[in-house]
Amino acid sequence: MNKLMMGIALGLLSSSVLAAPKPCEELRAEIEVKIQAAGVASYTLEIVPNEDAQDPNMVVGSCDGGSKKIIYQRNS
Repeated sequence: MNKLMMGIALGLLSSSVLAAPKPCEELRAEIEVKIQAAGVASYTLEIVPNEDAQDPNMVVGSCDGGSKKIIYQRNS
């Protein structure tokens, strides 16, 4: 039984590690759905190269194999 549980745990871990990186537009759309579901009315999501992501508190996602970041800013 323990071997079975260990096998399942390792399978789950390896599947998440081997998952293909998401395209930025796809990830941006998923994040947008979650923000709208939270009731946020005015916000900006921007896809930027890693070097332009200065404030780590604004980063809500990483895409294109880690080469770009998605930045969230709530508008007032």
